[in-house]
Amino acid sequence: MELNRRPVASLWIGEKLHYLNQLCLKSHLMNGHPTILYCTDDVTNAPEGVEIRPASEIMDINMDVVGQTSASFLSNVFRYKMIQKTNAIWIDCDAFCEKPFPDDMEYIFAGHGMRGALNCGVVAIPQTGALMDALLDYYDNLPDYPEWWNKNQRRKMDKQNPDLPLPVRIYQTERTAFGPQAFTHFAKTTGNFERAMAPEVLYPVPFQLNDIFYDPHGRVEGWFTENTLSVHLYTNGTKPWWRKHAPLPNSYAARMCEKLEIDPNEALG
Repeated sequence: MELNRRPVASLWIGEKLHYLNQLCLKSHLMNGHPTILYCTDDVTNAPEGVEIRPASEIMDINMDVVGQTSASFLSNVFRYKMIQKTNAIWIDCDAFCEKPFPDDMEYIFAGHGMRGALNCGVVAIPQTGALMDALLDYYDNLPDYPEWWNKNQRRKMDKQNPDLPLPVRIYQTERTAFGPQAFTHFAKTTGNFERAMAPEVLYPVPFQLNDIFYDPHGRVEGWFTENTLSVHLYTNGTKPWWRKHAPLPNSYAARMCEKLEIDPNEALG
């Protein structure tokens, strides 16, 4: 396995990877990408070849805020700080690498699902420039309300407990305000929205249909095209059953685990 392509990197908050996370990280290695996993804890079940590094190399993770939001919450800040410092491609730990990312791709992000918004599950943008500046300024200097919110969203925010930290109140009002909402807004305001790839490139299966990955009779590959580079498995939307049980034989999840020699039974949620 020759790792001669552009590095990819992600963040893991916790002590143990689920088998789908192992699968997705290993898929990037198998496609020649050096794969770095920044961690807050001592993760011991990452696939061989994944480079484990402390998350503090990029930024400090406030676990109190994570505890009041979600494990993925601060990854929305972390990914851009990581890109700025390392120029690696950000990958969510549930993004399966179908094909290598071409080395000459300066911008890697795509439309998502059935709503037309951008997702930030796989991202590459220039380390300097208007988009990076706008994203980091938003996170480092949080406004009272995200500037794109309407009156109803602001009223909902006003009903939050004022004693909670500002980022927690924003998160509890709109869970995606730090992720796809922010990325979509600032891509538009900086003139980068038109750089988005079609959903088929990074998110070929719509989020609303994520159960198809576990269906032994579902043909997931029917959603793929010759342009598909990454396949998002949407573990945040996975039903609890699939986190606690091995995938059914012949399902996409089971076939990919067999192909990459990942044993689901050794890393169930």
